[in-house]
Amino acid sequence: MQRSFFDQVLDVFEGLAGDVDGELHSFAHKRGLKVWYDGANREHYEAQLIRVDGEVMLEIGFHSEYPKPGPNDEVLQRLLGSERRWRKALGDEAEAGEFIGSDVWRRISEVWEAPDGDDPDDPDEAIEVAHRLAEYVTALEPIRRAG
Repeated sequence: MQRSFFDQVLDVFEGLAGDVDGELHSFAHKRGLKVWYDGANREHYEAQLIRVDGEVMLEIGFHSEYPKPGPNDEVLQRLLGSERRWRKALGDEAEAGEFIGSDVWRRISEVWEAPDGDDPDDPDEAIEVAHRLAEYVTALEPIRRAG
C-alpha cells in the first residue's frame, strides 16, 4: 500500500524538527498534515491543501484556531511582538493575519502551488514541504511557548 504524500512529509518533518522542545503530536491525512506540541492543539502547524479563488493550493505555516477571535488575536499579537526574530528565519513569504476562509482564526503562513503528485515516488516535494514546515516550527514554537 502506498503511503500518502502527507505521511511522507510527516516522516521527513519528524527528523528535521526533532530538537524542538515538547511532546510532538501529529495527524496526517490525504489533504494535509497537522502538528502541535504538548496539549496546544488550538495553536498548531499545518501543511494542507486549501481552495483559493477556486484553485487548490498548499498552505504551510502556523494557525491559531480558538472558537472566538479574541484568543486568536492575542496569540497573533504575541507572535508579532517578536516578528523581527522570526522574519529572519521565515522571510517575507510568511503572511500574518486572518486565516484564509475564516475571519475568526489567525495565521502566519504562506501559500504555494499544490504538489504535483504525478510521481509519488519522487521525494523532493515532500522534503521541501517538510523543510518549510520545520522552519515555521523552529522559528515560532519557542516564542509561542514563552507567551
